[in-house]
Amino acid sequence: MRPFGLPRLITSAYAGRMYARRRHAYFAMMGTCIALFVLAWGVVRLWSIPVAVGMCVVAMVIPPVAAMVANRRGPDDRWWDDPSGDSKSDEWWDELDGKRRPRQ
Repeated sequence: MRPFGLPRLITSAYAGRMYARRRHAYFAMMGTCIALFVLAWGVVRLWSIPVAVGMCVVAMVIPPVAAMVANRRGPDDRWWDDPSGDSKSDEWWDELDGKRRPRQ
């Protein structure tokens, strides 16, 4: 849903940057996870198995954190104050938030 009153061109460009940033962070974290697993059992286990196991434990924590990072909303994401389409509900929430909408 695009924010109230903004043209589609502006919102789609913003959404593209926002999603690209999240995607880059997600893929960087998942790449790190795969690299840790491969290095742990391909290289590090030859010198120290406990270190290799520790690397795998760290790698196991990364995917849930990457999912949270990829799905979180940024500080500029204004999803909570988009109009819902129900004018009575929007008026009620605006009153609670202390906002006043211009009358049509």
